[in-house]
Amino acid sequence: MLNKKKIINDPVHGFITIQSELIFDIINHSYFQRLRRIRQLGLTEFVYPGAIHTRFHHALGAMHLMSVSLHTLRSKSHEISEAEYEAALIAILLHDIGHGPFSHALENTVLSNVPHEEISALIMEFLNQEFGGALDLAIRIFNNQYERKFFHQLVASQLDMDRMDYLQRDSFFTGVSEGKIGADRIIKMLEIKNDQIVVEEKGIYSIENFLNTRRLMYWQVYLHKTTVSTEQMLTQAIRRARFLAQIGTEVFASPALSLFLKNEVNLSLFKNDKTFLKAFVRLDDYDVWGAIKIWTEHEDKVLSELSKMLINRKLFRVKLENERIPLDLKKQAYEQIKSQLKLSDRAVKENEIDYFLSYGVITNSAYFSDEQKILILKKNGQILDVAHASDLPNIKALTKMVKKYYLCYPKNIIL
Repeated sequence: MLNKKKIINDPVHGFITIQSELIFDIINHSYFQRLRRIRQLGLTEFVYPGAIHTRFHHALGAMHLMSVSLHTLRSKSHEISEAEYEAALIAILLHDIGHGPFSHALENTVLSNVPHEEISALIMEFLNQEFGGALDLAIRIFNNQYERKFFHQLVASQLDMDRMDYLQRDSFFTGVSEGKIGADRIIKMLEIKNDQIVVEEKGIYSIENFLNTRRLMYWQVYLHKTTVSTEQMLTQAIRRARFLAQIGTEVFASPALSLFLKNEVNLSLFKNDKTFLKAFVRLDDYDVWGAIKIWTEHEDKVLSELSKMLINRKLFRVKLENERIPLDLKKQAYEQIKSQLKLSDRAVKENEIDYFLSYGVITNSAYFSDEQKILILKKNGQILDVAHASDLPNIKALTKMVKKYYLCYPKNIIL
């Protein structure tokens, strides 16, 4: 008999225990093992070389924090059955299983606006069939269909185990010390009131630190200008490869990647044709990097140039502004790109310049007051939104949506 009660040594949380044979079998399944080959932070390693941790690491860490949270709630006399306990662990373990290559970077490029949460739900259903219905309760918790709603809040909310883990983990591997959030104290302050997760009043300063940390991590890591630049380049390379594949030009790709280059795959197609789901669970970062290495020698100048720039880290320059990028600046960049890359009139007519010029907006808000709120349990029993419970004006400021506008273009262009 194989011993399935394993202990994993995690650099962030220490020893993580695999709690059941079912969880062990899920972790060993090829669909979950695929997460070893998907970087948690996509292309952020181009900024922070240590950011090479994976979705596999993160999923295990989030499961561990879920276990700690449930133990905390049990210690406060809340009844949580063994079935609920295992199901909640499975729900958070599989919450990111629907991520594609480079995590969020290609979510709207390889696929046509298919959120990874939707794919996670589909894969969980697929796994549930393999495991004879053993994931029924986990799926209900994941989809917020279970009557005890606080379980879903621990999986997906503004104070869930997903965020608790990724902020700590991403801080650790990037070396950005501002990402430390004091998760242990926050978890110890969790309570259940009216079937909702609340935080005891004495934990309010830890919540403020958590929200402030999230805002800082977005600007310093997730929305770092070099990350924006690199993701735009990767997106443009995939867009070009897809365009070429769909007009009949031969483009090297693994069978799984080729399927998504040649087809516009939306959620409806995913749900109705299992071919795409089966191909998706074979797709990871390695498919894309392998293709990009070959594309550096492609006869198409746009695809080869973008691929060479990525492989050799010749990244786009990024201009960040608080106001919209002026139209005349975009036109100036357009004309210089045309001249520098010596693109033909045909290339200009076919909008090939557009692959070397990206612009848009990035947004950052640490706390969304119009979504499921973080609730504070006052000593008098009153429950308040954290934005109104604190005497610190900083939390109210964190609800503000900050926008920055970007323009990405080759570094040899001077604006």
